[in-house]
Amino acid sequence: MNTTELINILKSVHKIALVGASKDVTKPSNKVMKYLLSQGYDVTPINPVLKDQELHGKKVYGTLKDIPYKIDMVDVFRNSDAALEVAKEAIDIKASVLWFQLGVINQEAENLAKNAGLKVVVDRCPKIEIPKLGLEKSNNSNL
Repeated sequence: MNTTELINILKSVHKIALVGASKDVTKPSNKVMKYLLSQGYDVTPINPVLKDQELHGKKVYGTLKDIPYKIDMVDVFRNSDAALEVAKEAIDIKASVLWFQLGVINQEAENLAKNAGLKVVVDRCPKIEIPKLGLEKSNNSNL
């Protein structure tokens, strides 16, 4: 994935589902969700254990298919083994982008999503990419 493609993705998505959201403020998924919200993205947390609770002021859904509105991007904070199932759900809900976080690498999931027409980002973090690409809205790098 080249720089231009990453910039286009980050500028075009607005509604992001974050799969593997955590209430634990020390977890990367919690920090990334907070950061993405600070950057103006509408982030929906996904975690079956936290279903119907709130995280950073947003209702938590158990699965992607439970979300009652269109999602542009699915950001995956699950292990590589779970990535294939998440890819299938992302396809089912007609997301445009599937973003696998650092260390989440599953070639089968990547191929499935690409073959279904999704843009796929692998082994990257938007919290790192946004400032690196000059897209940060304000200095929130301490989040």
